[in-house]
Amino acid sequence: MTLAIVSVLLFDDFETLDAMGPVEVFGCLPQCQLRFLSRHGGEVRSSQGVMVQTDIADAAHYEALLIPGGQGTRPLSGDADWLRWLQHLVERSALCMSVCTGSALLARTSLLDGLKATSNKRAFDWVTSLNDRVIWQHRARWVQDGKFYTSSGISAGIDMALQVVADLRGREQALDIAGRMEYLWNEEAGNDPFAR
Repeated sequence: MTLAIVSVLLFDDFETLDAMGPVEVFGCLPQCQLRFLSRHGGEVRSSQGVMVQTDIADAAHYEALLIPGGQGTRPLSGDADWLRWLQHLVERSALCMSVCTGSALLARTSLLDGLKATSNKRAFDWVTSLNDRVIWQHRARWVQDGKFYTSSGISAGIDMALQVVADLRGREQALDIAGRMEYLWNEEAGNDPFAR
């Protein structure tokens, strides 16, 4: 796994920093292409009103898939057709990452069954209610299990993305990116100051 192509799956009312925090990290990575995808392509609007032009996901080639959270995850978590489509996309990926309530969508596909995962602490009760076969980790900035990396709320996606870089390209590369971003990387997955 080289992180040569990272695709970001967007939907209406995604959380801007959930997507763009990791995009900033991977965008600093040499020889890494970023793509924004959605089910039908075209413009997708974040909860904060940011418009992003996307390609149709079904036609895209990628190694890694990033799924943000946001208010848009709530209606999608009950959309069986969309979830079947998501499961197909995730099964095509060598690596799958989620930020915030993006893990709620993964949990609804059953792909996280029997795996450890986490989510936004402010939405933790809702997310964990969607699938009790997931081994939910309450005190975790991010969790890695198999090909899945899931992170806590919003800014935790940056910490998770840096960990993915460290795991696949080396810690020095991750530290270099954090330094260029002037970001204090929380390297300890269990150091979660927002857990109750």
